[in-house]
Amino acid sequence: MKIYHSIKSSLENDLKVINRKYSSISIVRLITIAAFICSIYFYIQNGDLRLIFLTLAFFIGFLILMRVHSKLQFQKEVEEALLDVNVNEIDFLENKKLPYENGIEFNDFHHPYAYDLDIFGEHSLFQNLNRTATFIGKKTLAEELLNVSSIREIEDNQEAIHELTSKLEWRQDFNAFAKIANDNETVYKELLYWSKFNSRPLPKWAIWFSYLSPIFFLICLIGNIVSSNSMFGNAMAYIVVFNLMVLGAFMKRIQIEVANSGAIDKICKQYSFLLQKIENEDFKSLKLKDMQQILILHGQNSSVHLERLSGLFSNNDAISNLFTAVLFNGTFLFNLHILNRLIAWKKEHAHALEEWLVTIGKFEALSSLANFAYNNPDFVYPQLNDKFEIQFKELSHPLLNSKTRVGNDVSFNPQSFMILTGSNMSGKSTFLRSLGINMVLSGVGSVVCASEAKVHPLPVLVSMRLSDSLTDSESYFYAEIKRLKQIMDALEEQPAFVLLDEILRGTNSDDKRNGTIEVVKKVIAQKAVGAIATHDIEVCLTTNEFPDTLINKCFEVEIVNDDLHFDYKLRDGVCQNKSASFLMKKMGVI
Repeated sequence: MKIYHSIKSSLENDLKVINRKYSSISIVRLITIAAFICSIYFYIQNGDLRLIFLTLAFFIGFLILMRVHSKLQFQKEVEEALLDVNVNEIDFLENKKLPYENGIEFNDFHHPYAYDLDIFGEHSLFQNLNRTATFIGKKTLAEELLNVSSIREIEDNQEAIHELTSKLEWRQDFNAFAKIANDNETVYKELLYWSKFNSRPLPKWAIWFSYLSPIFFLICLIGNIVSSNSMFGNAMAYIVVFNLMVLGAFMKRIQIEVANSGAIDKICKQYSFLLQKIENEDFKSLKLKDMQQILILHGQNSSVHLERLSGLFSNNDAISNLFTAVLFNGTFLFNLHILNRLIAWKKEHAHALEEWLVTIGKFEALSSLANFAYNNPDFVYPQLNDKFEIQFKELSHPLLNSKTRVGNDVSFNPQSFMILTGSNMSGKSTFLRSLGINMVLSGVGSVVCASEAKVHPLPVLVSMRLSDSLTDSESYFYAEIKRLKQIMDALEEQPAFVLLDEILRGTNSDDKRNGTIEVVKKVIAQKAVGAIATHDIEVCLTTNEFPDTLINKCFEVEIVNDDLHFDYKLRDGVCQNKSASFLMKKMGVI
């Protein structure tokens, strides 16, 4: 927390200095342009040649000030974005607000755990992890949380995240550059669509003409200046008309290629800054170094190629008004040259463009997980295995308040399954979600909320929080049966980590009990690891049939000073205490 306050204070001071410089340059720039206009006026009045040099000096000074002003503007935007990064982090850690996108658009009610474990939405895992600012970064982080990687990939991720955790300054700079990009899904897809659009090369005659015509125009221009022969002036006029006619033949293609060029110009420029941050950093981990290598094409860094593309679109925008378009195209066929270069760029680089952007997304996702590790130094990286060993010490839910959350030790021996009992509010559902969330975090290479952890990365299958579906004319009970069928089908393909919370609520007690027991038997027959929470004590008797596979655990409640007391500690055995009758009597229900 202190480091964020320290950085915030430093940035506020830096911004004050930049703002003073910015204001001063703006005033000097206005004075310079006023002096430039005055010197022209006085030259017209008295014809003093010295004023020509003075005018030129003011003009050059104005251009220099424009450049300095532009650099200060960019520096100001970056500093403001950095300040925003640290203010958001402080607000987040002080529980004032959650200033990050929640990824609700990625929620999938048919996914094995996304909805049940609150991966997306308000106060979700995604919202707490998310430090991305580009569309591809947000999408990559979401995809990571929805899938489990191989052990090798997880180990590579752990190494990369561990390295990025220590690079606070680099991560914040990268995040700031991403924020000022103002990236969104529309611009991202427009750029990819442009790169994949099949652009035919220009006809050879058009390329030859685009170079020869300007040469002829220059020759005629020089001839007209030197000789004052009207023949050269007439020839120049014919060349301008003919150039515009040739340009008209390609106008449709030009419009297609440069559609939305303003947005693409800016986003390419910002992408190039992000790529440059990646290219210039000294990374040690294998994954990060491999991603750096992806950014080299034809012996040059991808940032150079993207900056060149941005320049082409920017040049196109520079002559967007009618006067400059006629002038530059009539004399030099400017837009035809831009079109030819865009086609050439696409031919050479388009196949790699999406991979470069995906690399940005991967770095943003890893940086988000590194930020999570940095903010939670007491969390640990799980030791990975392929022996179905899953053990946690002091396991808790990572989104709970660190001062009040209660950790529990839990161990699943190969192919063991837990039957969990306890009264309402005793912590069963929170415990199941803690297991599920930490298994998901393990599967992406993140730290987990535990003091020690050993994990066999497995697909996570959950049935915890279903609802009636009005759009599909589906009852809660039918939706739950469909989810259980989905789980059983998935277990047919491979073992998984299964979490079930009070299943079959939509039927009578006997049917529910018998159905739950059969589900438990089917799940352990498929060698699943995990837990089921139930209020039915008779379900716990199933452990007598399968003592080597099933274990009973519980959360208890005590009545202290005529009030319920929950300690949220996991115990061996079956829950003995009941709280429903006591609570209803206390509240006057019965």
